Amino acid sequence: MLELDKFKTLVDIAPLVSIDFIIKNQDNKILLGKRVNKPACGYFFTLGGRVFKNETINEAKKRVLKDEIGLNIEDFNPKFIGVFEHFYKDSFVDDNISTHYVNLAYEINISYIQDLPNKQHSNYIWLSLNELLNFNEVHKYVKDYFN
Repeated sequence: MLELDKFKTLVDIAPLVSIDFIIKNQDNKILLGKRVNKPACGYFFTLGGRVFKNETINEAKKRVLKDEIGLNIEDFNPKFIGVFEHFYKDSFVDDNISTHYVNLAYEINISYIQDLPNKQHSNYIWLSLNELLNFNEVHKYVKDYFN
């Protein structure tokens, strides 16, 4: 993992590659977490994370799913949804440095999640698609996955 000063430079000069999981349960509701870090702090967002240098996309999917949700990717078959771009005026490292993500979105269907970690999110909700699209606390970039 990068040292903070090197990561700050990276965020300032280049886009980051990230992976998000659209997690649906047996009722077709979508899992969202309320972000505690910038960017998008305070918004409900899909769960995900960035891809590290020299990490394959498959390795990143495996790590992110395990870190964010505590699940093993071998138990699922993530369906690729598409490539999206996210632009933020701030960043995790500095309010005055914008963030540009090239985001790879995947969908997985699950029947059960036991315990969700709380290091990146203050709480979690399951929403129907209609609820998600009409809830002001859901970030616009999450809604874009469904448009």
